[in-house]
Amino acid sequence: MEIKNKVAIVTGASSGIGEATAEALVANGAKVVLAARSMDKLNALKEKLNQAGGEVLVVKLDVTKKEDFKNLVEKTLENFDTIDILVNNAGIMPLSFVKSLKTDEWEQMIDTNIKGVLNGVGAVLPTLLENKSGHIINISSVAGRKVFQGGAVYCATKFAVTAFSEGLRAELSPSENIRITAIEPGAVNTNLTSTITDEKVKEQMMPMFENMEMLEATDIAASVIYALKQPQRVNVNEVLLLPTEQNM
Repeated sequence: MEIKNKVAIVTGASSGIGEATAEALVANGAKVVLAARSMDKLNALKEKLNQAGGEVLVVKLDVTKKEDFKNLVEKTLENFDTIDILVNNAGIMPLSFVKSLKTDEWEQMIDTNIKGVLNGVGAVLPTLLENKSGHIINISSVAGRKVFQGGAVYCATKFAVTAFSEGLRAELSPSENIRITAIEPGAVNTNLTSTITDEKVKEQMMPMFENMEMLEATDIAASVIYALKQPQRVNVNEVLLLPTEQNM
């Protein structure tokens, strides 16, 4: 598919994978809507992308709020007339052992990692259905395939994203010409681990991160571009990326 002049929404665009994906989309000629809670970071990224010749819109978004997504879609249509691509990237990873009973963090992960994806799809789907085309990319994780100690709830949310993506593909791709892809990274060098508050999990996980060359956000962005660029007859269902040194 030709990415040039396509309209792409990227959630969680203020840093990490979202930021790298926005940069890659602009480099390929897409019009990009940057969505996240941090307006300062979004505006700084917009300035950078504008200097690179990008056509960029910034919209504040809390993915847990349906009304925020409604506003995002309205502003996107006002500015660009259509929506072609959604990259559901926003997510959090406050890993903890279940016995630590960090129930507030469990709920935050469910609201952001699962409901946030559902809210994004629900918001853009009417436009994609009307166009009879489009591509939804959900950022899942290797944790959506493999469960590890300290990650029970996080893994559950990512298993849900992967399962939802496949169900969405089965429903929409054959009949509506809308492609669906789940991207499943392993350990990535982003600030995602900074949300871990369970000290025992940190003791368990951090040595792995410190002693391994992790993926970079640009690696994940490249996989997004790969999936988008395939001919319309090709739906890349899943992309699993692990650091060469990662054994889980």
